[in-house]
Amino acid sequence: MTNLWQERFSSSIVTRRQALLQGGAGFGALALASLVGGSSRAADTMSAAQRNSGAPHHAPRAKSVIFLFMEGGPSHIDLFDPKPELNKLHGQQLPSSFKPIILAMGENNAPLMGCKRTFQQHGEGGMWFSDWLPHLAERADDIALIRSCWADGINHSGGVCQMNTGSILAGRPSLGSWVTYGLGSENQDLPAFIVMQDNAGQVVNGVRNWGSGFMPAGYQGTRLEPTGEPIRNLHTPESVGDLRQREKLDYLNRLNQLHLTDREHQTELDARIKSYELAFRMQAKAPEAVDLTQETEETSQLYGLDAKETAGFGKQCLLARRLVERGVRFVQLYHGAGSKWDSHAGLERNHASLCKSMDKPVAGLLEDLKRRGLLESTLVVWGGEFGRTPQSEQGDGRDHNAAGFSMWMAGAGIQGGRTWGATDEIGLHAIENRLHVHDIHATILHLLGIDHMGLVYAHKGRPERATLNEGEPFLKLVTG
Repeated sequence: MTNLWQERFSSSIVTRRQALLQGGAGFGALALASLVGGSSRAADTMSAAQRNSGAPHHAPRAKSVIFLFMEGGPSHIDLFDPKPELNKLHGQQLPSSFKPIILAMGENNAPLMGCKRTFQQHGEGGMWFSDWLPHLAERADDIALIRSCWADGINHSGGVCQMNTGSILAGRPSLGSWVTYGLGSENQDLPAFIVMQDNAGQVVNGVRNWGSGFMPAGYQGTRLEPTGEPIRNLHTPESVGDLRQREKLDYLNRLNQLHLTDREHQTELDARIKSYELAFRMQAKAPEAVDLTQETEETSQLYGLDAKETAGFGKQCLLARRLVERGVRFVQLYHGAGSKWDSHAGLERNHASLCKSMDKPVAGLLEDLKRRGLLESTLVVWGGEFGRTPQSEQGDGRDHNAAGFSMWMAGAGIQGGRTWGATDEIGLHAIENRLHVHDIHATILHLLGIDHMGLVYAHKGRPERATLNEGEPFLKLVTG
């Protein structure tokens, strides 16, 4: 018997020395497991991720978010952050006292370019607005302006990706997907995460900006169309009754479930199945949600629907209000889709046109939300992927600047009329109360009742978080 055992297993016997050499990585893993196990917070967040109850971590100040994304990089220097010193240095080289940044277009020795706009203070807090934003200036007391934002992406692809997903590298879930994963939907008959853009142009990175990354596909955003009917094929043909439609959908569902049996790891299939059910429910509820004919003439004028320049984005701002009013959790509007705010040349012409099409609709949105009692439960965020440089480009434009730029928030209990942070004397670097994109995302999540470190999705054995384990919520926005 002993000889038989030796004959069968002698080839797999290893010495203690061999075991230690071959199992070294395993011992390291045991040590790591011990360290992780010692962190009660890590254990708690992992279990919370597995449960995914949809309950907030703390009392939320907001139920919904409307993110107004100015794609291409609006110039903070020409909109919210006046720089008299820059005007004095117009035409000169960047002084040696300022640390230079890497310019996306690589122009060497680009001279400084002053601002041609006229700035005035508005509201009780004396917030500065340029003459390009007369309507938003009237809502100064609703807005908390942050002049000290910064990011990592110096080009549009990386910048837009980071402002949406937290990373300059593609593949991570969008912020809207994280919110949907963490809180779910308040209306089962409408998507929890909806995206719109003001024209048919392609937003840089496309659908990945509202994708779910490594999360199940069901958490991705649903895009509505910029022209015509917002939701295609929403209305059931008159020849198809409700009963027939239900029977067809049930039969399709049985086939899809059968197809899914051996493909459970393909979340796109499960998302497609659920989308059919949602589409069926939307046929009953969504037509009313996107029907702007129910609005009064006064409301339509408030959003600028009566003027060609403002009608396009005004319609989407009005739709955003109607959607959050009906429980949609996260609405993202792209203004200047296709990087229209990118003003390497002709900034005066470019920004004048874009501001005119955006200013009144956004101001109308704030006023409408407030008078309907929705602003307290809706967080409105305005900004782009970065700002613009104080240096000129091509004589009358500005390059990308991720080292310092402006964003603003309103609603959700935020104290309006306040200006936070600062850039240096020429608007190049954020120097006071610097807020990275991770801080901005952490703040948005906090206002929704989510601890950005407590919202965890387990992916390939790792606890993944929306802010990549970085950032802190800027609580001064609500505490003063």
